[in-house]
Amino acid sequence: MSGIEPDTKDWTWVLTRACPDCGFDPARVHPTGVAGRIRRDAAAWVTRLAQPGVRTRPAPGVWSNLEYGCHIRDVHRIFDHRVQLMLTETDPRFPNWDQDATAIEDDYASQEPAVVAGELCAAADLVAGRYDAVTGDAWDRRGLRSNGSEFTVATIAVYHLHDIVHHAWDVAREEPPNR
Repeated sequence: MSGIEPDTKDWTWVLTRACPDCGFDPARVHPTGVAGRIRRDAAAWVTRLAQPGVRTRPAPGVWSNLEYGCHIRDVHRIFDHRVQLMLTETDPRFPNWDQDATAIEDDYASQEPAVVAGELCAAADLVAGRYDAVTGDAWDRRGLRSNGSEFTVATIAVYHLHDIVHHAWDVAREEPPNR
């Protein structure tokens, strides 16, 4: 995992304006539509993770499709836990997650692509089901990141969706043209 620059940006701005990179526009997303988009994205990862060269980094400092797939799997798991906290506790503080440390500790590059695909789909289905079950005022329940950033279930759903849309864009722009 060496050679990857840790991401230290605060991406919460994607809740209020379109992402200039991937084109994600939060104004065009309703939280009740996030679950379906998560499931569709997971299906696309099954295809990506079955491609030849899945372990190959397209450039120095850029994750391979396998490493991105591991990350997306873990993103779904983290968001599922955070939404669960928001739905069961009053104003919970989310535990910190160092995505870069996780990538190294879990050795993303050496994981089995087919296993990752299955785990990613299972994690996506679990969190999508959690979003599907949210009704009424539960969308307004709050949670806080350790840096004080406040989310509601509705805004964390949109934030979550941007994360996976952005990484699908990352992978698409890094793929060789004749793949």
